[in-house]
Amino acid sequence: MMSLALFQNIGPMELIIILTIALLVFGSRLPEVGRSLGKGITEFRKGMKGIEDEVDRSMNEPPKSAELPPHSAAPPTSTHSAAPPTSTHSAASPTPAFPPAEKR
Repeated sequence: MMSLALFQNIGPMELIIILTIALLVFGSRLPEVGRSLGKGITEFRKGMKGIEDEVDRSMNEPPKSAELPPHSAAPPTSTHSAAPPTSTHSAASPTPAFPPAEKR
């Protein structure tokens, strides 16, 4: 915040000097810079308006209930055996994600 403290003591004469230097530097491109700055501000406002509209719309519409599909009277039949699936790997020695590094 120290850098902002420098701008608190700018008087009208210093402001005129800064604007004159800016005019000399950006002289021929000043209309172009102003036009692009205006377009940027307009696009920013359009984006903010779109976000505000979306938030307002979502706040005003009723919440969607999580509807589940209706259940059938009979439970689904399974063709699989009742035994849990077996694994070829034992739980004590999990498969490493990477091969072991070579020792030098």
